[in-house]
Amino acid sequence: METKIGSHIIGKNHPTYFIADISANHDGSLDRARMLIRMAKDAGADAAKFQNFRAAKIVSDYGFKHMNSQVSHQANWKKSVFEVYSDASIPFDWTPVLKEECDKAGIDYFSSPYDFEAVDYLDPFVPAHKIGSGDVDWLEMLAYIAKKGKPVLLATGAASIGEVQQAVHTILPINKQLVLLQCNTNYTAAAVNFDHINLRVLETYQLMFPEVIVGLSDHTHGHATVLGAVALGARVVEKHFTDDNQRVGPDHPFSMTPTTWLEMVERTRELERALGSADKSIAENEKDTSVVQRRCLRAARDIQAGEVITRAMIDVLRPATPGAIKPAELALVIGTHALKALPAGKEIRWTDLGE
Repeated sequence: METKIGSHIIGKNHPTYFIADISANHDGSLDRARMLIRMAKDAGADAAKFQNFRAAKIVSDYGFKHMNSQVSHQANWKKSVFEVYSDASIPFDWTPVLKEECDKAGIDYFSSPYDFEAVDYLDPFVPAHKIGSGDVDWLEMLAYIAKKGKPVLLATGAASIGEVQQAVHTILPINKQLVLLQCNTNYTAAAVNFDHINLRVLETYQLMFPEVIVGLSDHTHGHATVLGAVALGARVVEKHFTDDNQRVGPDHPFSMTPTTWLEMVERTRELERALGSADKSIAENEKDTSVVQRRCLRAARDIQAGEVITRAMIDVLRPATPGAIKPAELALVIGTHALKALPAGKEIRWTDLGE
């Protein structure tokens, strides 16, 4: 399965596609958002992604105010959930400016829409639609986005396999261009989150849904999760991106910085090279080593022409001179006779022996 996002081919035999999720890290500044696009490109990202939501279209102020308390990562927010979403929202008229900045930088632009109007507005500007984990069971929205006919990237954090299956079966009959992202939606940046990312789910997805591309939307620190995911088949990786983890905002603490992002991309490119081919053979760069470290049959003493070869007359020693008899054929040599004299230490070839 392959699909195309912008100029990038996405699929198992292609390089991993890296999405820098700038999200709310623009901190309300268009100039800052543009700066982060340029920084993401310089750090090796293939796409810069934002999130288009309006607080009243994504959260219920009443609902959150009537919870006993704010929980999960929201427990540390100093403002109400509704106020944080309002502050983090991107004005729709930023969209053409952000798209132009991405085009100038040579990076793909897209954004996660969180309501139907956002989907319609963004569609002309984006090469793909990303659906956040929180909407995995909003089948109406999944179908609406799928009908746009562009690649769909669906994150699957905090979802059961039944919910994922339901989402996949909603999208695929409409749109075959589906990227399924394993995700753990805990944004605390705690080390314990490694115990819950469950990268082997990628193997389950590939078995259950062989027609989709798999990827990772991740919030853990460091590079272990990303490298493990790529080794297991992920070809799209999304991580949050900022320039400073100490800035005040909901996404800054667990985001990657330009330095850590570049390291992640470089390590992944090394891993992709190292994964190589599934065919086992002597590699081009180890052919010389296969001579100096392997063994061949050699004369253990001077052997006269006409002598019948016994095991005692053979040493198995390095190097494996090209054309010499290999150790695996030792039994076939015993009982033959030398056609010519062989000095001690010389490699033995089939042309040296007769019946």
